[in-house]
Amino acid sequence: MTISTPITPALLRGHDHLETTSRGLRPHRLPAWVGAQFPDPQLLSMEAQPSGVRLAMITGAESIELLTHPTRLAYRGFDRPRGSVDLVVDHQLVASDLLTGGDAFQTDLQTGETTAVSGAPHLTRFTGLAAGEKLVELWLPHNETVELLELRTDAPVTPAPTDARRWLHHGSSISHGSNATTPARTWPALAARLGGVDLRNLGFGGSALVDPFMARVIRDTPADVISLKLGINVTNSDSMRLRSFVPAVHGFLDTIRDGHPTTPLLLVSPIYCGIHEDTPGPGAFDPDSFRTGNVRFVATGETGDTEQGRLTLRVIRDALASIVEKRSDDDNLHYLDGTALYGSADAEEHPLPDALHPDTATHELIGTRFVQHAFRAGGPLATARS
Repeated sequence: MTISTPITPALLRGHDHLETTSRGLRPHRLPAWVGAQFPDPQLLSMEAQPSGVRLAMITGAESIELLTHPTRLAYRGFDRPRGSVDLVVDHQLVASDLLTGGDAFQTDLQTGETTAVSGAPHLTRFTGLAAGEKLVELWLPHNETVELLELRTDAPVTPAPTDARRWLHHGSSISHGSNATTPARTWPALAARLGGVDLRNLGFGGSALVDPFMARVIRDTPADVISLKLGINVTNSDSMRLRSFVPAVHGFLDTIRDGHPTTPLLLVSPIYCGIHEDTPGPGAFDPDSFRTGNVRFVATGETGDTEQGRLTLRVIRDALASIVEKRSDDDNLHYLDGTALYGSADAEEHPLPDALHPDTATHELIGTRFVQHAFRAGGPLATARS
């Protein structure tokens, strides 16, 4: 017996809304008004990649099929891994299905020329699931857009309960999941499973820039605990100086507090990144890597140039620590130095493959350490549901 179950918002977690397309439903992680107010191509492409979004159901099914139509960004001449759909059963990662087909936008990094290529839908099929009722989650790809076409099972499904604490996290491409091989292996996804919380991931590649609209989104999103990982995008975009960065972060926090006055909030500074520790941005693709087929990044600023307020990661960490100290009247605001999650010593053992983003093993290291700090008993995010 095969049952086709309509895909409804009640079956999904971690999204803002579903867009109806000519083929199916496309999950979005930001409200539509953000794109209308600020239609930045980078941000819009990132928010449509469903990092942290998953179908969550209670079912006795032993076979599950999900038909999707993926759309990906590809760089001509570079090996860019495809996305996957991950099967998580009772909070344990069981299997991964690598996407094939779908549409692609292929860009030449040297000329900027982009070509559209069309492809067929992709069928994800997981069989041999354990008998009996269980929590089944299908984590959607963190690095490709997907349209959801059909969900088929061999037993009825009902939406999973929503009784876990809600963790809202905002960050950069590392929080988005860059260089992790599959969606359930990104550090926020791993941390959510280990911490027993319901993840809403607002990590966006290249787009954690202390934008006021992002603070309003966080302000208006239900959450029991919140974490913000700020700094690396401000440095590698060279978009602010220290004079503007500090009040911008204060204003960001003020806006969030308008909607979450007492919600536990953890402000996290950047992890160790050798190219930007003492060298400001902007960051750029390393042209020498074009010949190798493995893209790498470089910092193009002048090392030590901080006199005029240019931002390095060391400057960012000092500024964020100082901001939290100045807001000491907020008992629910906490600070975590990002190098406690991944520091200079870790870079020796687990170097960043492209000099900017961690690989899957390092995502696991970061996620595990985050849980040990934030969600442990007595930790800053270990409070009961508000």
